[in-house]
Amino acid sequence: MVKSRPMPFAPPVSDPMPMPATGRFLAAVHHFPLRIYFEDTDLSGLVYHANYLRYMERARSDMLRIAGIDQRARHADGTGVYAVTDLQIRYRRPARLDDDLIVVSRVKDVGAATCAIHQSVMRQAEQLTDAVVSVAWLTPQGRPQRQPKAWTDIFTRLLRGEDLHP
Repeated sequence: MVKSRPMPFAPPVSDPMPMPATGRFLAAVHHFPLRIYFEDTDLSGLVYHANYLRYMERARSDMLRIAGIDQRARHADGTGVYAVTDLQIRYRRPARLDDDLIVVSRVKDVGAATCAIHQSVMRQAEQLTDAVVSVAWLTPQGRPQRQPKAWTDIFTRLLRGEDLHP
């Protein structure tokens, strides 16, 4: 009888495992890649309409994180949170299983307590979904408050088209 040797937890690899996609800024515009999986589609084989909102949320969250806006730390210390106050969306074309998409996000407007971000879901040069998402910075009790100045400075630079990572 041949005894098997215990396998190590993971075989050695020469390259580290890739991290989740975070997208990147090209000048002041954030590009977030994603792929459509079976779980994203409905019975018709098209992406379920509400999933586009999830894709845009992921892209916005990564855009802010990469820009230096640490929402998690502000939530943890009880400073405040962002909440969506308005959403305008237009569905132009459907996405399908295995499509490789890019969510393109750019700051459209910034106020003392608010920010609006224009987002498009693209399949190569074809625009599938177009939206403007407006958010407000709220106290833990849900009242509007001024965003941290460093954050409004970042949004203003992006609004002007400045590259945050030259």
